[in-house]
Amino acid sequence: MPVDHRRLCGPEESHAPALWAAVCGAAVAAEDGEEEGGDESPRDPWALRPLFARAAVLSQADGSAYVELSGGTKVLCAAWGPREAPEPPTAAAAAAALRMGRLQCDFRRAPFASRGARRRPGSTAERDAERDLAAALRTALEPTLQLERYPRTRLLVSVLLLQDEGSVLAAAISAGALALADSGVQMYDLAVGCALCRGPDPSAAWVLQPGEAEERRAAVRLTVALLPALNQVSAVQGAGSGSTPEDWAEALCFGLDACYRLYPVLRQSLLQATCRRRRRRRGRATAASTA
Repeated sequence: MPVDHRRLCGPEESHAPALWAAVCGAAVAAEDGEEEGGDESPRDPWALRPLFARAAVLSQADGSAYVELSGGTKVLCAAWGPREAPEPPTAAAAAAALRMGRLQCDFRRAPFASRGARRRPGSTAERDAERDLAAALRTALEPTLQLERYPRTRLLVSVLLLQDEGSVLAAAISAGALALADSGVQMYDLAVGCALCRGPDPSAAWVLQPGEAEERRAAVRLTVALLPALNQVSAVQGAGSGSTPEDWAEALCFGLDACYRLYPVLRQSLLQATCRRRRRRRGRATAASTA
């Protein structure tokens, strides 16, 4: 059957939208009520937003992953490589390329990702924000890869933000690690991302995986990436003022504990992707033998 290569095909397997209507609908209604000024009970600072992760969702990429947080944040990631790297511009870069490969990360935000007025694609502020997120993503993912096994090559990771409802960088880190693992490259461990924030009140508790409204009101933000099997922190990014070193240490402990709790979800998604591949291979082998 001829294939139209001009089209970007969607995932080979999908779920009905009604599957997530109850969970996401309740979360969105709660956030809408909060924005309208409705009274809400305080959120449990230890509560994690339910996370859905699925690997091997794109057939056109070497590896891919989709991560969704309850409340609306949706991230799609694709990974390619190892591929031949272009000639380095300097002698120092050429010497480094002989020893190990290079990771390139790209972050793009869909025009419809945020609520309200759409951002103008290609604006200076938009490009700067995407460039900063891509750099933070590369910092978090590089320690997970055995780049010394791929000299003179490059690995490509591309992240598309479909919907922004908070904790974007943390979701992108988890999706990028899943996509790289799905591509089959040699890795030390998966990177798990978690975001935290706290309001202007110094006595307020830290909130794990904040939503978009919580991030808007926050005075301090923190994103941490952890390699749980190695007990190694791959990246920490914080912003804000008015917090003591003890407060930052407390937030870091909260974030690391949350990463440990999210780790089994990512591992299970990889196992499920492997099982799906095996079933497809068996089906093809059976069809070929009976033909």
